[in-house]
Amino acid sequence: MEGMARYPDKYFDLAIVDPPYGNNLNGGRSTKHNWNKNIDWDKCTKGWNLNKPNIKYFRELQRVSKNQIIWGGNYFANMLPNSECWLIWDKGQRNFSLADGEMAWTSFHKAMRIKTIHRATSNQEERIHATQKPVVLYKWLLQNYAKQGDKIIDTHLGSGSSRIAAYEMGFDFTAFELDKEYFDAQEKRYKAHIAQLKMELV
Repeated sequence: MEGMARYPDKYFDLAIVDPPYGNNLNGGRSTKHNWNKNIDWDKCTKGWNLNKPNIKYFRELQRVSKNQIIWGGNYFANMLPNSECWLIWDKGQRNFSLADGEMAWTSFHKAMRIKTIHRATSNQEERIHATQKPVVLYKWLLQNYAKQGDKIIDTHLGSGSSRIAAYEMGFDFTAFELDKEYFDAQEKRYKAHIAQLKMELV
């Protein structure tokens, strides 16, 4: 909220955000030992995902950005206007302990879309956050809902996937992350990714 307050109305063209859903991360299911040993599940289930944003956050986000894509929109539907353009990330998995997909609310007046990106694809990336989304998903969002020259904001940077996608596609990108551990981890991930890109270009 303090970060967004620095900017005038509609300064950003697009907000792509993934705030805490307020669902205790895994709905009470014990996944901490069965799919990713690199995630600090104790940290994830002891605080940050219990506190979803309030309506003041969504009003401020809509103030500073012309359009919004909000992951977990189904958890915030009572605080958001009706939308015809929901986005679904189909994780390409069935009969698994986690959800088959995730929903994003958007401010666009377009048709609903479903994008299938198999969990195995996202698991090829270094995982540093329990709710990490794949870079390719953010690239799909930017390809379809932003245009070159747009200013992008992410108020919950987390693993930094949005930052990497924006960098690769040449967008002006601003983000915030309150948790120093996650910020430091995504900073390391981002720098390693950029270094790898430079090596590939040589």
